[in-house]
Formats: sequence, structure tokens, C-alpha cells
Amino acid sequence: MNTADITLPFTADDLQSLHTTVERFAKQAIAPHVAAWEESGQFDRSLYTQAAQLGLLGLGYPEHLDGTPAPWRARNLLSQTLARYGGSGGVMASLFSHNIGLPPLMAHGSAELQAEVVPPVLRGERIAALAITEPGGGSDVASLRTTARADGADYVIDGEKIFITSGLRADWITLAVRTDPASKGASGISMVVVPGDTPGITRTRLHKMGWHSSDTAQLHFDGVRVPQRYRLGEEGAGFKMIMGNFNGERLAMSAMALGFAEACFDEALDWARQRQTFGAALIERQAIRHKLMDMQMRISSTQAWVDAVTQQADAGQTGAEWVAQVCLLKNHATQTMQFCTDAAVQMLGGMGYMRGTVSERVYREVKVMMIGGGAEEIMKELAAKQLGI
Repeated sequence: MNTADITLPFTADDLQSLHTTVERFAKQAIAPHVAAWEESGQFDRSLYTQAAQLGLLGLGYPEHLDGTPAPWRARNLLSQTLARYGGSGGVMASLFSHNIGLPPLMAHGSAELQAEVVPPVLRGERIAALAITEPGGGSDVASLRTTARADGADYVIDGEKIFITSGLRADWITLAVRTDPASKGASGISMVVVPGDTPGITRTRLHKMGWHSSDTAQLHFDGVRVPQRYRLGEEGAGFKMIMGNFNGERLAMSAMALGFAEACFDEALDWARQRQTFGAALIERQAIRHKLMDMQMRISSTQAWVDAVTQQADAGQTGAEWVAQVCLLKNHATQTMQFCTDAAVQMLGGMGYMRGTVSERVYREVKVMMIGGGAEEIMKELAAKQLGI
């Protein structure tokens, strides 16, 4: 994302106000409805408008595009708080899919294209998505085969994408394509913004282990014609755009994972205080208290790391070492989420296996957090390369 005009300072009072607003929104507009949304496979589209009216969708975007300039510490506070009190990765993934779909447009799109696409999304009127991954490709972005052939003033797009968040509903799709059919690997890849109602796009719902309330789709492009003015930046520069976009996504996912770990800790602590076994509350058992402290230890270390990496991002210190830290932080944060979720489900016992508890739902969402945005193994390898190891 272009940060030239979104680094205005947030005071402590601003951050506290944001926290209060997000917590209230999560508890009132999300948490009571998540179970029903999980069953239906989607959440009410009106949630976009509600979030937009509170300024949540536009956080971190320029004012002239109907956004609110904000540093990373404010955006990560939003992610962490919404995860902790909303308790649904599926809702967050789709509600904020524009935060991975729009940054390439903000960084490389023309002013005219930004004005056409961004404001309606930030107002909750349109939905934006990012489409990179292809069947058989996974984290190997350089292997993509979707093509965009120049034909006059247009591109004609053919190919398919998979695991696309908001894929069923998206009104705008930021799409990775190969504009040079003779190229291989990272060269010849470009980014194009595609209107969702363009003829030739077919969408197929995917069924997942978790994130049930997030509409995830496989997209097929058959002779999809898009004006070349919808290309972002220069032809062939797409791979670098994609790699840069991943850094912000991984930092946001780290904050989310931390919030979900806190949500599981909150539920486990509440349960331990209420649940009576053999004449005493669970919290009276040393083993339970120790397990809660194991959770808190991991949460605290993750919080400190998130804060440190966020502070560097806001200071513009985003070189190779920072990229490595983001990769390792994403692994650490999702491992913290995994540990806390597993501990919470174990502590809740039979209730932890029942639909409707936060811990059960988040337990099913752990793996997508550990895989999405770059699997653990990819993160380790990328971090090593950034550090020259």
C-alpha cells in the first residue's frame, strides 16, 4: 500500500477510542451471529455497510478516497481486537478482503482507476478480492498460467484461480496474469483489476474445514475482456507487486492470530472459573493454572513481537531484515494461536468439541492461518534468504 499519506500519528486517546469502537462492533454486530453465519456459509452483506459507517473499512486509506489515514499500529489494533471479540476468522477474511485486494491498486494504479474502484469499496457498497493462487501452484506464484493476451485496447484473459476469499461476491478482482506467454518464472507477470460482472467469469463455491462464513471460490476466466487501462503499473512488474503485498498481509495475519489466541484464553479462563469438578472450580487445579500461564506466556511474547515489527513498519524500516521478521513473526503468531486453541479445547473438555464455542470454531481455523499468506516452510525459507543464510 502507498503509505505516503496514511502515516498520520494516532494518539493514545485515538487508539483507545478505536479499540472501544471495534470491541463494541465485534460484540454486538458479529459475535451473536457467527454461529448462524457459519451454518449458512456467509454473513449478511449489510455488515460491510455497518463496518464502513464506523470507518473500519477505510482505515489506512487516503481521505480523498473516502478513507481514514492510519499507521500500522492502528490497523493492527483493529485486526487484533476484532479477532479477540468477534471470534471468527471467516468473517474477518471476507469483510476485509479489500485489504489484500486494494493495496496493489493503491501502490501502482492510476489516480483515475483508484477513484473508480476504491471509494465504493470503502463505503461498503462494493467488495474487492485478490486472486493469485492457482490449482497446483500454491505458494509458487511464479508458476502461474493464467494469461492476459493483448487485443487492441483490451486484454483477453483465460485461466483459473483457486482459494479466492470473497470469490463469490467480489465486484472487483485484483488478478495476477501472465502478459508475456513466452516468459517463465517471475518474469512476464502483471496485475490487472477485473470488474466482477465481466462476461466469461465463472465462480464455484469451495467447502472448507473452517472459515465457513467466508465465501471462498474457484474462479474460471474464459475469454474475459478487460481494458488495458485496468492494468496496474508496467507490464511484467507484477511479481514484485505480489511479493510486496504479502508483507502487509502477513503482518495483519500475525495481529489476527494474536487476537484469536486471546479469544481462546478468555474463553478458557472463564470456563475454568465457572466449571466445578470434584467439589472445586477448575481454576483451583494447579495443572489448569499452569496451562493458562503457558498460554499467557506465548500471548505476551507474540504481543511484544507484533508491537516491535509494527513500530518498525510505521518508522519506514522495511528492508530485508524487517521482511524476515514479518515471516518469522507470522509463524510464531500462528503457532501461538495453535497452542492456545488446542489448550482451550482441552480445558473445555466435551464443550470444547461442540459447535458454538469460540475455541471449537477457532480450532478449525488454525491451519488456514498457518498456510494462508505463505506456509510455515515458505516463511522460514524466505526469512533465511532475506538474512543471507
